Amino acid sequence: MIILTGGAGFIGSVLLARLNAGGYSDILIVDELGQGEKWKNLVGKKFSGFIHKDEFLHHVPNITRGQVEAVFHLGACTSTTERNVDYLLKNNYEYSKTLARLCIGFDIPFIYASSAATYGDGKQGFSDAISSLDSFRPLNPYGYSKHIFDQWVIQEGYEKLLTGFKFFNVFGPNEYHKEGMASLIYKAFHQIRQTGRLQLFKSYDPKYRDGESVRDFIYVKDCVDVLMWAFEHPEKTGIYNLGSGKARSWNDLADSVFSAMDLPKQVDYIEMPLLIQPAYQYFTEADMTKLQSAGYEKPFTALEEAVTDYVRCYLSRENQYL
Repeated sequence: MIILTGGAGFIGSVLLARLNAGGYSDILIVDELGQGEKWKNLVGKKFSGFIHKDEFLHHVPNITRGQVEAVFHLGACTSTTERNVDYLLKNNYEYSKTLARLCIGFDIPFIYASSAATYGDGKQGFSDAISSLDSFRPLNPYGYSKHIFDQWVIQEGYEKLLTGFKFFNVFGPNEYHKEGMASLIYKAFHQIRQTGRLQLFKSYDPKYRDGESVRDFIYVKDCVDVLMWAFEHPEKTGIYNLGSGKARSWNDLADSVFSAMDLPKQVDYIEMPLLIQPAYQYFTEADMTKLQSAGYEKPFTALEEAVTDYVRCYLSRENQYL
């Protein structure tokens, strides 16, 4: 059996589809569906069971050696605006430690989601070298909850037993339920279809013109390729960046969306909310050297190609699911 936490979520459900395509169906989904549309990510997919994330913790002590082939731990509260720090530490930090200890005890591959939010404003760079870890200063409680788990892994010497990925700006099908936390590509498509125009924030850093701050955008299909590589190579443990390795601007992203929709580019630069300005990141770019050195060779999809695929094959088809 494979355990997949967050299996009904964005990246988790795309991974579930990929596992199904590879012949895996004995998969226990651990998640929380609530009253939203996340359940739709599970429609048409094969899995052997579903259990609420809180109830699952009660069953962990009953898991026996040889029962589980691997654990993908993608479940977490991923809201960067969540301010209940106690909840984040319980849900993202303590929960992760419980599952990690299970896997270490039974020698089960444990592949988990960290985040680029651990880097903070990026002034310390975006290197996933272990020696850089303690210099990071996350800007929000979510990033902090992910950061201290990475620190725990290193402090306990578990980086040789576990595999973590610091996801950068992921976008693609099955993110429809994320609402305010969905990617700008998703939001831009619907905004453009409704108004013919796209709003981007003005720049408040003289180094960057409006729309020219950059992010490392990565297609969810590429992320799942990497997760499957880690699953197939359990000896490739460690904490890795997971981005495209090439920063692109918001204007580049806008160009790609308008082009994919066969519409002329119409962008309005608007004021950034005061609450966002102090912690706004103007540059993120994953250093992918470590993952490549570990043997991952598949190239990442270019932004234009990925946006075109997402817009034409999924968003334009009324949020087609993968």
